Amino acid sequence: MAKDQTVGAVDWHVESTLAMKPKARQHPILPVSGERNILITSALPYVNNEPHLGNVIGCVLSGDVFSRYCRLRNYNTLYVCGTDEYGTATETKAIEEGLTPQQICDKYFAVHSQIYKWFNIDFDVFGRTSTPQQTKIAQDIFWRLNERGYIRKDRVHQLYCESCDRFLADRFVEGTCPFCKYEDARGDQCDKCGHLINAIELKSPRCKLCSSEPKIKTSDHLFLDMPKLQSSVQQWSEKSAHNGNWSNNAKSVTFTWIRDGLEPRCITRDLKWGTTVPLDGYTEKVFYVWFDAPIGYLSITACYTDKWEKWWKNPDEVQLYQFMAKDNIPFHTVVFPCSLIGAEDNYTLLNHISSTEYLNYQDGKFSKSRGVGVFGTDAISTGIPADVYRFYLLYVRPETQDSVFSWDDFSSKVNAELVNNLGNFINRTLVFLKNNFDSTIPEITLTPGDNELIAKITTELQKYIGYIEKLKLRDALKQLLLISSLGNSYIQAGEPWKTVDSGEIERAKAGSLIGLCANIACLLSVMMQPYMPAISQEIQDQLKAPAEFNVLQEKFLPFLCAGHKIGEPHPLFKKLDDSMIAELKEKFSGKKK
Repeated sequence: MAKDQTVGAVDWHVESTLAMKPKARQHPILPVSGERNILITSALPYVNNEPHLGNVIGCVLSGDVFSRYCRLRNYNTLYVCGTDEYGTATETKAIEEGLTPQQICDKYFAVHSQIYKWFNIDFDVFGRTSTPQQTKIAQDIFWRLNERGYIRKDRVHQLYCESCDRFLADRFVEGTCPFCKYEDARGDQCDKCGHLINAIELKSPRCKLCSSEPKIKTSDHLFLDMPKLQSSVQQWSEKSAHNGNWSNNAKSVTFTWIRDGLEPRCITRDLKWGTTVPLDGYTEKVFYVWFDAPIGYLSITACYTDKWEKWWKNPDEVQLYQFMAKDNIPFHTVVFPCSLIGAEDNYTLLNHISSTEYLNYQDGKFSKSRGVGVFGTDAISTGIPADVYRFYLLYVRPETQDSVFSWDDFSSKVNAELVNNLGNFINRTLVFLKNNFDSTIPEITLTPGDNELIAKITTELQKYIGYIEKLKLRDALKQLLLISSLGNSYIQAGEPWKTVDSGEIERAKAGSLIGLCANIACLLSVMMQPYMPAISQEIQDQLKAPAEFNVLQEKFLPFLCAGHKIGEPHPLFKKLDDSMIAELKEKFSGKKK
């Protein structure tokens, strides 16, 4: 054995003894001075419906990938989410189903919880906004804004349904969008063009409850005086976007809002289900969802720990990352920061935002009413593992433009990347190890070619880390697959099956090669944790990988040394056949006439 080969092997194994060790996850998780404290939120899903695959990738799955990555890097991390339970959407759904708003919230909170659990979403806390903590914190922020002159009163023209004898909040109204002429625009926003709308601007408005045409009447309301806060919000947003990682669409939407000039924004509604406005003369009203809902991040954290302010009033020590789809951008980068800045209470403000474009379904959009697309319980019913859906959703994550969930592409990517690339490499490595070396890692003697491969894998690993740090989750996934491809090419070029029985020297070479491949498989299992946590665990079970390996190092290091005995290998993925895909495509194509 050449001297440089011996030194290379020794150095590689010595470095592994100096590697980081996993940090225990103990609740309640609180910021630690001097550490990297990462606070992660994903947009709170409305509690009035079942999430579809586009909803899943747009917020909770993306946040889950990043939070799992942060834990692997030993960052002090808290991942917060929950259901958005107040407002018109809930009241509307309650009327539709003949239930009370509370019953609707209880029903759909359970639905969301079940779906996210199945998708292996690992929240530190998944809470709700209909809590006493929500009322306390929202009213406190309101009072602080009011005391500082950022709340103003005004009389508002509103749509009133004489048949229902009630003012119609935004989501109780539908009509034609004044911008794009879409005929089913809501009273607060058009789903087709994305414009925010005042309900009275709709053409041919109709009451969602009885379909009659409402009349315009006036009602007294409270407004957040955003023009007074424009300079402060502009200064903050420019600094945050410059120093942090902001999606391009977040920059565009935010700076367009600011450039066009902020306007006073109504923060109250004539509803019963919501956080009560505490000001005399307005106590029959509730706060508007886009004033109230983002405060849910704070109140859910407060339900998790009474030391919640250590996260949310600690901007010097905490970095806030927020995940959402593009329709939520202005509320997180303009409206909510206006409230927190105006409250003047040292709140932690957004540092980084990852806002996706939309994931469409086949040739159109997801629609529960028309039976188009895959919703959470649909995904569960297909029998396809959650991690396979996670993989594909992240592979086509709409980071810079709208993307499409296509069953044909789903099948193609799963079979090519999971079955033929990743699964094939790991299974052939472990089966060869079992059949030829009694499932035991042989001595690894590094050749110059091995050292080149280790250096190349380290380079790709560092790219993977860099991409996730910049919230480019899709690109990072492709680095993982590239490392698997490198492993496949390496084992194919080495052809150990030809040399393993060709004498002691050749057998040692074959053993060294397969030992290195087993360590590549072990590295891949760690890199896969944010993306496919169940498969990651399965690989580690087959490898009998030591627990201390579950931390993401800056370099590719060996943790499976000579003498380590692996478990029983078996295939990780099943090929998706054409007949199954055709059946699923038909099943979720829409209702048949």
